[in-house]
Amino acid sequence: MDSLVKVHGGGGYDSDFSDDDGQQEDPERALKRKHEEEILQKPFQKGRHSQKAHRSLHSNEVDREEARNRRAHIISLNAFERHKKFVGDYILYYGGHLADFRRSADKDKTDLDVLRENHRFLWRDEDEEDMTWEKELAKRYYDKLFKEYCIADLSRYKENKFGFRWRTEDEVVSGNGQFECGNKRCETQEGLKSWEVNFAYVEHGEKKNALVKLRLCPECSFKLNYHHKRKEVKAKTKRPSEENQEAPQKTKKEKEKKRKRKRSSSHSKKQRHKRDRNPSASSDNSEESKDSDKGRVHNSHTHKHTHTHTHKTKTRPTHWAPQAFQLLLNLRKPPDNPF
Repeated sequence: MDSLVKVHGGGGYDSDFSDDDGQQEDPERALKRKHEEEILQKPFQKGRHSQKAHRSLHSNEVDREEARNRRAHIISLNAFERHKKFVGDYILYYGGHLADFRRSADKDKTDLDVLRENHRFLWRDEDEEDMTWEKELAKRYYDKLFKEYCIADLSRYKENKFGFRWRTEDEVVSGNGQFECGNKRCETQEGLKSWEVNFAYVEHGEKKNALVKLRLCPECSFKLNYHHKRKEVKAKTKRPSEENQEAPQKTKKEKEKKRKRKRSSSHSKKQRHKRDRNPSASSDNSEESKDSDKGRVHNSHTHKHTHTHTHKTKTRPTHWAPQAFQLLLNLRKPPDNPF
């Protein structure tokens, strides 16, 4: 008993929750005790004195988490969906109708609408004046088209109404309109014919005409010529009349060439004849002078001389024959007796 009284001090029973009013715990001792409690406390062990959080703390945490989720949802939306969400929230909060926020789409235009409004089948120099961006877009598209053959719409051929347009690059590469039928609903490749059509159309309230070419199969050609015959384009061949006209021209040219050749040949012959006559006369005079100086010559020499002259007379003209004969007679006569 004495020992118990000593432990609890002062005798009687004591409580762990009762502290002496006059005595205060040393701060160093309190820190040491708190540190020892933290070391001895296990991770899964709850505190001795569990405390309940305040209601405001819970509401703040919930609001913060909700705002974080809302921000992530808004970021994940695109611009149009985000706009619709904000408009819906505005209507829910302030009231009103969704139709009040819809804009009119009457004036909205795509590039295709701009092309349809400003397209021209044929651009002239007058059309390129006062160019706007819409006209420049249509002109740029027009420059990319190929304007050798047309693609036709013959669906209303019984009304004598046809639609024509130029070919695009893909159609040119595939051969549509040239190696295939030019009707947009036909793909025939055999028996194609070329047609030339005077296309009359109304463009921007103005009547215009254009001469276009088509390549159509026999069936589509019948549709094109349903009301009246169009002009068929064929390969260019020489007509018989043109050939006949060319033939006399050729004969005339040949005759003129022959005449020139004859004139040149006759002129050359005359020149040769003159050359032959002049040296012959000079040779005769020289021979006569030599014969008169020498007098009588031996018979063998005269024989050789006459033989050479007779040989020359074969190539020379006929007026040389009497002169040669006279020379022979003179040589054979005996000389006159001076006594």
